[in-house]
This record gives sequence, structure tokens and C-alpha cells, in this order.
Amino acid sequence: HRYPGMADQKPSSCPVGFGAGKDDVNAANQMSAPNQQPAPGQAYPLPQERAKSSIPSADGSEWIYPSQQMFYNAMRRKGWEPTEEDMTAVVAIHNAVNERAWSQVLVWERLHERECDDPRLVRFSGKPGELTPRARAMQLFGYNPPFDRHDWVVNRCGEEVTYLIDFYKGEAGR
Repeated sequence: HRYPGMADQKPSSCPVGFGAGKDDVNAANQMSAPNQQPAPGQAYPLPQERAKSSIPSADGSEWIYPSQQMFYNAMRRKGWEPTEEDMTAVVAIHNAVNERAWSQVLVWERLHERECDDPRLVRFSGKPGELTPRARAMQLFGYNPPFDRHDWVVNRCGEEVTYLIDFYKGEAGR
């Protein structure tokens, strides 16, 4: 899994938030405390503005995406070597992929809209090293494994439902 301008990077998982110590992590989103400070050796500071998502949280607000600076810091913490120039595109792709994932969750939630018409994302966690049953089955048929997995826990009007989401490279083929 490569971002533009990043050659031969070792990690193959979501770069944001899934690597800090357990005591430093927000249980709802598996993210460490927001770090808006430029990283040591960073060429220049990145924008610190955060975009509001369309994804409703359990407390009634919407989830907030990380800023370019936060994303850059998280990538560095995870062993990536991002460039400042790439962050605009990387963060935009990250946010768009999450919005698309939420829209897919809502497709399934519509099957239950009689009992609940207001599903909300309670928490999520990245599990890049764990394959979902579907991903394991797809590998048996010759498909490549996903580069990342998230487990999203949705509150369906009092009932917690877990969605296993596989993220695949955007390339055609197996």
C-alpha cells in the first residue's frame, strides 16, 4: 500500500492511530492524543485544520478527521516516511475512503430501519494483521489480501453491531 511519492515503505496498514501504547489511546477510535506539533526534521508545518465527517458518533456529534499535521505525525510514528507535499492528497483519500465505508455500512443498516433509523458509529479499531473470514476465503480463490482491516462498532438504537471492513488496494486484478 503506497501513497504517492513514497517508495518502498515497510508498513502495510492504516497509518493513523494504531500503534501507540494502550494507555495513550482513545478507546473509541484507537487514536492517541492529537499531536499538532511538527515532527523532528519536518521541512515545514502542515495545516492543523480538521474536517468534520458525515459519520455520526454515539454522542450525537460527527466524527472529526485528523488534520494533515496529525496524519503526518501518525505516519511517522508508524514507521512511514511521508513527505509534506503528499499530505493534502493522502488525507483527502483517507477521508473519502472512510465516507465510502460509512455509506456501505448504511446500506446494510437500511435493512433494519424499522427498528432503528439513526445508526451511529460508537468506536472503531484497526486490525491490519488479522484477516476477516471473507478475506481468508478470497485468498483461497487467488485474490490478494486487504492492506488493512477496521472493525466498526455501530449503535443500532441500543444494540451494538460490529462491521468488519476490508480495505483493498485500488488496483485492478487479483
